[in-house]
Amino acid sequence: MDDKVMSQLDVELAHAGEETTLSPKMLLLEKMRITPEKQLEPMEFLFRLFGRPCFPRRELVAITGKAKSGKTFVTSMLMACCNMRDVLSFHREHESPLRVLWYDTEQSDESTQDILKNRVFRMVAPAPDLFSQRSGELFDVFNVRAVEWKERRSLLKEAVERYEPDLVIVDGIRDLVNDINDGVLAQEVMEELLHLATERNCCIVCVLHQNKGSEDHNLRGWIGTELMNKAFEVYACEKMMPQRVFKLEQTLTRKYDIEQTLYFEVNEQGLPSACGVPVGDIAKNESNTRFPPLNREYIVEAIDDKKGWRFDVERIICDAMRGEERVQAKILRERVMELTNIQNPNAYNPILHEAIDRKLIVQIQEGRLTFYEPAPF
Repeated sequence: MDDKVMSQLDVELAHAGEETTLSPKMLLLEKMRITPEKQLEPMEFLFRLFGRPCFPRRELVAITGKAKSGKTFVTSMLMACCNMRDVLSFHREHESPLRVLWYDTEQSDESTQDILKNRVFRMVAPAPDLFSQRSGELFDVFNVRAVEWKERRSLLKEAVERYEPDLVIVDGIRDLVNDINDGVLAQEVMEELLHLATERNCCIVCVLHQNKGSEDHNLRGWIGTELMNKAFEVYACEKMMPQRVFKLEQTLTRKYDIEQTLYFEVNEQGLPSACGVPVGDIAKNESNTRFPPLNREYIVEAIDDKKGWRFDVERIICDAMRGEERVQAKILRERVMELTNIQNPNAYNPILHEAIDRKLIVQIQEGRLTFYEPAPF
């Protein structure tokens, strides 16, 4: 704060209770001043993905993808993780369950209810009799597809203020505007959502489609541009054919990079289940960059002919650990990539993911460094 303002503020304090001579705008501006000494509230993250903090309070997070690319599957995982501690590679930071508001603007009432009952609730409690009334009270779910677009915005604000959720999922934000390419309205909606997240101390997840072109992964319309500008993190979903495997990766962040990619498929119960990297994804990365062939010593044949071969993760990790009690994350990655001849980290990430899920290794965090140790038997 400069000397002139400090001097005037000293005078104001000396005459507390009297009419101020500082303008309201000046007082507001000084309230927003940032200095090295200013005490700020620390960032609070709701989840971790592959051990990295994500989905912070008071921020916007974007989940994007083409139509039917698994976006609602990912938001369903987040909803379930608000009630149970771990869902696939998502981990809830706090011991206490979180309250979640799902604001569905796209699907029918029947579809919303089906996802809630037969996907989210079954992830929380596989058997219906295990699902408690207390668990149900943590979910506030509304379908507003039939409501006019202007009213959707006011109802969303009312719902967040009334139910005080920790996590808000707006699926999708395109339906909060009447014209996806109205730049002024797009900016207004994004500022409104960011203000709501800040004032109500929640994380607002904004679901938005990518452009329709197969090679165009930009978010749709002007509202997509504004979301990219305001979002703290962006995650992209993709459905990989013919394996029918879904892929989730972080494409933008303002703080913690998540290098690993989450691959999952839908099991016979209609629930997401973690899986390894599809052959096609490895082959695509290799052909695009002209990588040398993989080391076939670490490849085994899969039972499903459609999926072809997969890595022998247990053998890879055993050889990479070299009998050591602890290996730094960076060194483990270098060893695995050297052993398998993988050149693209995107192909390494699922190996690490599978090793952790199968409890072959455990992750240890010490300050900013990540280590891996053989899991205790």
